[in-house]
Amino acid sequence: MDCFTSLLCAEDYRLIDVDDEVEEECQIDPQQKPQQLFMGDSCADYAIVSKLLEKEREMVPRDDYLARLQSGGLDVSARNDSVDWIYKVYRHYSFEPLTACLAVNYLDRFLSEYELPRGSSDCNNTEPWKYQLLSLSCLSVAAKMEETSVPMSVDLQVIEGNLIFEPKTIQRMELLLLSVLKWRTNAVTPLSFIDYFLQRLTNPENPDPKSVVYRSVELILITAKGVEFLEFRSSEIALAVAISIAGETQIIDLNNATDSCSSSDLNQERVLKCYELVQEVMNSRTTSPPLSPNGVLDAATLMSYDSSSNSSSSSK
Repeated sequence: MDCFTSLLCAEDYRLIDVDDEVEEECQIDPQQKPQQLFMGDSCADYAIVSKLLEKEREMVPRDDYLARLQSGGLDVSARNDSVDWIYKVYRHYSFEPLTACLAVNYLDRFLSEYELPRGSSDCNNTEPWKYQLLSLSCLSVAAKMEETSVPMSVDLQVIEGNLIFEPKTIQRMELLLLSVLKWRTNAVTPLSFIDYFLQRLTNPENPDPKSVVYRSVELILITAKGVEFLEFRSSEIALAVAISIAGETQIIDLNNATDSCSSSDLNQERVLKCYELVQEVMNSRTTSPPLSPNGVLDAATLMSYDSSSNSSSSSK
């Protein structure tokens, strides 16, 4: 059995134990409690969002990853093709948006830590099938994390023209992926924050709140594909997206918006820089990775608007 000890996962399956964390934070002496993240936050908001901001730093690609992609040290084209494949299968099976975001997170973290073997001496680039196998494994693990009904790994290979891998090959790649990720698969993504920021920035009397959530989640999926957004943290992307979407239906003062939603953990200048990139995406967008039918319904449940309450609603 010794050969299996390295496969044990020490990570708690919960992203945040909400009940325990909130109860612990709310028992702190008010005079000793650190300054709240945002003006008007409830104790529960403080506990949850502060833990998310802390945790988001733990599961991101290495700091030099973006520079290596931009300089040619890593094959940015192959990385983007892998994300495209993930989105195609995500739409085909009507997976939830978080499944796609997690799969891309795994892909980027793996590529930043592990160099895929290159081809023969007369081929300096990594062979395409290795990226196919990696992206397949990333989506397979993400689906197992998030979906209630997960297709067999062989059935995930629905895109015509690609190689078909045997289950045992996929399993070995999944184990390598998990090993490189140190079995840390419960990552924080922009979807973890979008509900909170939308409730702070959008009009609670909006006649179509589901549309606001839908467009926000759709925009987050687009940013997950763009390598330029690897410069920013999940919370910064979520806030930039929330400001952009809120600005479609109401007048938003950028300085006031970033001031009201910024804290010592959120740099205003970085949020504004990310916001500019999001605006470029929105202005130049012709096509987008639409939410799957399942995703439309799930996005609608990410947030419940209550004009009489400032508390954050539950999300899956």
